[in-house]
Amino acid sequence: MPAPAPDHDTSQDHAARAAGIKHALAERFGSDVEVDPALPGLDTLATIAGHRSHRAYADRPIPNDLLRLLCACALSAPSKSDLQQADIVQVADPALRATIADLLPDNPWVREAPVFLVFCGNNRRIRQSSELRGKTFANDHLDAFMNAAVDAGIVLSTFIRAAAAVGVGCCPISAVRNHAATISQLLGLPDWVFPLAGLCVGYPAAPGQISPRLPFDVTVHVDRFDDADVTERIQAYDQRRAGLQPYAKQRYPELYGELAEYGWSEDKARQYSQPERADFGQFIRDKGFRLE
Repeated sequence: MPAPAPDHDTSQDHAARAAGIKHALAERFGSDVEVDPALPGLDTLATIAGHRSHRAYADRPIPNDLLRLLCACALSAPSKSDLQQADIVQVADPALRATIADLLPDNPWVREAPVFLVFCGNNRRIRQSSELRGKTFANDHLDAFMNAAVDAGIVLSTFIRAAAAVGVGCCPISAVRNHAATISQLLGLPDWVFPLAGLCVGYPAAPGQISPRLPFDVTVHVDRFDDADVTERIQAYDQRRAGLQPYAKQRYPELYGELAEYGWSEDKARQYSQPERADFGQFIRDKGFRLE
């Protein structure tokens, strides 16, 4: 077995990587995060800290071998009790892709991306294994759905991380759940298998932008959950985000008008003021899940 290649990185290289991570996280959260230049894995941390979603793609195909590698890395992710309840469906047929894209007009990148995948939760195999081994499936309740959904979400996230490591951009598409029954039928998903999210995949046409996130004092807690000052902190976040990444358009102006100061909280309040995916619970029940 050949010896590993020597590490030629200098202390200046490590310091530069650490500074890059710190800069990305300051842009993301609006506060400093200390990064030790001596830490191992700075390249990986830099990829995670600098994550960007990509909705515009270069005219460059994703090689099949690379796509297979990314799927393999994604499915190497942690799985609850080794149940392995996640599947990936590649939508390769142009006509099928066009039919799905027609359902999602607000996401034109579904049609345009070099690759479109659908990540699915799969509780079916465990039930098949129970039948195979002559055992009762005694956990037919809400947790069966939750375990499969979480497994699929972890696989989706791991695929995005692996893709970023090789310079491939992604954009998750939760809107597939707006048409869960139709997309399930189009993809031939049987009982106990459901679409969690789509994913557009391709080489980015532009670097993209770091999306600001809520600050740590809103989302990180020690010992006990605390949201005593959440209103003030969200309002401060609204102002910071508007300065860095203002919304290109306002939701439902016909209902709420146009605001001079339009921030994250207003956008999300408007988004959740209108019914969306109200039939998803019934779809999951129709798939055979008991949600008690």
